[in-house]
Amino acid sequence: MRKLCPNTDREDGLETVLEVPIPEEMFTSMGSNLQVRLANMLTWMKAQTSDKWSQPVVAARMNELRFLLYLVGSPLIPLQVQLGHSVYKPVKDCSIQASTAKYIVQQYIAATGGQPALNAVHSMCVTGQVKITASEFHQGDAKRVNVKNTEEMGGFVLWQKDPDLWSLELILSGCKVVSGSNGKLSWRLSSNQQAPVSKGPPRPLRRFLQGLDPRSTANLFIDATCIGEKIISKEDCFILKLETSPAIREAQSRPNFEIIHHTIWGYFSQRSGLLIQFEDSRLLMMKTKDDNDVFWETRTESVMDDYKYINGVNIAHSGRTSVTVFRYGEQSANHKRQIEEKWKIEDVDFNVWGLSKDHFLPPSDMPNN
Repeated sequence: MRKLCPNTDREDGLETVLEVPIPEEMFTSMGSNLQVRLANMLTWMKAQTSDKWSQPVVAARMNELRFLLYLVGSPLIPLQVQLGHSVYKPVKDCSIQASTAKYIVQQYIAATGGQPALNAVHSMCVTGQVKITASEFHQGDAKRVNVKNTEEMGGFVLWQKDPDLWSLELILSGCKVVSGSNGKLSWRLSSNQQAPVSKGPPRPLRRFLQGLDPRSTANLFIDATCIGEKIISKEDCFILKLETSPAIREAQSRPNFEIIHHTIWGYFSQRSGLLIQFEDSRLLMMKTKDDNDVFWETRTESVMDDYKYINGVNIAHSGRTSVTVFRYGEQSANHKRQIEEKWKIEDVDFNVWGLSKDHFLPPSDMPNN
């Protein structure tokens, strides 16, 4: 990935370090030769603070990219993960399904490096690249789907500090989104908006649970139940299931929408003990003034691959996330949209020296309350 941008004004000038590295393929597509690519990159970097976002054509393009970034690139999980240094819980008075799930989680901890190795990680920095393709909204039973001819490419930098401080910067085809949590609240902000578009209680980033943070994954599924078995990517897997409680759904609902349900599944290999697939489904009801409510159902599944050890911790270095969005209600026909993200991890560093709470402060214009 490209991390530096040469100084085109002075030959002896220092190169600019990109806040978010971008794929070489993305840089190559910016022009026919090096000078044109560098000029286009500088224009693109300056545009992050430009007022041209208000132009209708540009605004429509950015809204589409922002939709992809929020839905696929930086979604949050409704359950707050309790990051204690031990995920051991007694199986006394547990059902067979719950005690089986706890045993599977212990096997997963062993497969990802063991409890001592996971507890030794107090912070991390991850850089990676993504490619996203999406269809247009179409009738749910339509046989022909209009899929975009080109992929949207981008890169991301992800920071995390024990216990639940994290920050994500993700760029996709010139549109940037910043998402984070300071341990008290979480937020999300895009490059063409002046204020955070969403904020709420601290919640984990879904990307952590796609094979990047085994300890968070283990803590999430320690209270799950085992509901059966399934073959995923030619692997026999145990299925662990989590339901979001009514209290959590009510706390995360807002006056203009209500979360009907949010369910999470984890598929753990019987052979290796690793998490092979992470899946969740959410049904949300958007309230309207004329009571013609519209329902949005989102189904997301991520398949993890290419596990490698980094300082004794087994991390998934690539994968694929598929999202299907359904929209239906009184004034909306049964519409469907499909989105796919292919992601690859380039670098992972643990225990980043000097990383403090000040690196995870919310935007300055966000109210303190």
